[in-house]
Amino acid sequence: MGGRLQGGGPSGIQAIVTTELLRVDPLAGLATSLAPEVNPSDEAREPGCFEVHARDPGGHARAGRLWTAHGPVETPCFMPVGTYGAVKGVLPQELVDVGSQIILGNAYHLGHRPGVDRMKAFGGLHRFMDWQGPILTDSGGYQVFSLRQLQKIDEQGVDYRTHFDGSRNRMTPRSVLEVQAALGSDICMILDHCPPGDADTAAMREAVDRSTAWAKQAASLRREVLHPGQLCFGIVQGGTNIDLRLEHLEQLEGLDFDGLALGGLSVGEPVPAMHATFDAVVHKMPEDRPRYVMGIGTPLDLLAAVTAGVDVFDCVIPTRHARNGQFFTFGGRINIRHSRYRDEQDPVDALCGCLCCQRYSRAYLRHIHEHKDPLYVRLATIHNLYFFHQWVAAMRQGLRAGRFSEVLAAARACEIAAPRAR
Repeated sequence: MGGRLQGGGPSGIQAIVTTELLRVDPLAGLATSLAPEVNPSDEAREPGCFEVHARDPGGHARAGRLWTAHGPVETPCFMPVGTYGAVKGVLPQELVDVGSQIILGNAYHLGHRPGVDRMKAFGGLHRFMDWQGPILTDSGGYQVFSLRQLQKIDEQGVDYRTHFDGSRNRMTPRSVLEVQAALGSDICMILDHCPPGDADTAAMREAVDRSTAWAKQAASLRREVLHPGQLCFGIVQGGTNIDLRLEHLEQLEGLDFDGLALGGLSVGEPVPAMHATFDAVVHKMPEDRPRYVMGIGTPLDLLAAVTAGVDVFDCVIPTRHARNGQFFTFGGRINIRHSRYRDEQDPVDALCGCLCCQRYSRAYLRHIHEHKDPLYVRLATIHNLYFFHQWVAAMRQGLRAGRFSEVLAAARACEIAAPRAR
């Protein structure tokens, strides 16, 4: 197949089955040889139970299952970003149809609008947005620290003015957990200090020390503030300074967290340095807990992360790039704005099983993008999320089948692993 990963067909699967019937088949027989990863008859586990089912014998990659109050998550797993309680342009059922297992929301944004009281009145975010699967919420600390001119940090928290109305607010380790308790998040991220990617060593050290103090507060408060079944993850900082990362990891790994994340990456540092950080740090994170890298990435980033032993990741890239005219395919990225597609009758990817590629031509997609029709956003987002879930599912399948090295070689041969819009 010349390095091309072949697309699977559409399926009306349930969330508990995840994307098993949507898998790509980089090697003959791989997809059809595997049964669904989770069957409705499987015995449920307590939230927080993490099982490792397969490993790459030649490296650190692994496949497993994380149990949450709203069902299991098969890992490695990509999470679509629904910052405000919606993945822009698509319905919750469409997220299920393309293979989404878990989505991400943002406690900073949701805590302000629609607000904690309204979330409580609706019984939490799941009911509010009609999403039946697991939800992870970020604390919103990254957003607050990005408001450099509108915030003031101290050892107990951060004072800030909101970006939308300038109102004064305060964020603390307790307050971010309280917001996420109201949201009913399955996985709650703690408050940490995320410095900019160009921060010097002294600033990075200060951020790590502050994050450690806040993590200790959060670990001592979580059982009091969060509801039973809500999981809580700590966040390891340190930029691309490996020694600082490992020092911070050592400080956090003994605290009462259900999983650990690497934060403060993909914030402007060189991509090779980010990947080197994965390689040096991830496999030293606790073996019996899920490992999450926040805010990545491109298909190449996901390959590097899974190879290093990462279990979960999220990024706005597939959805944001969709809105901006970019389609991801195994043959590379397509910029639908190019005039060459004005009369093109082929779909974005003839081998793709998503709704967009099954029904619509490149010419039609270019046409509705040019006219800024909301249907374009819906179709493009459906395609890109389908692709990202297939990309990760191929690695997960390869691990479970004992053929990860073959899948990795096939994936690296794909043009999308070194993307360039065409």
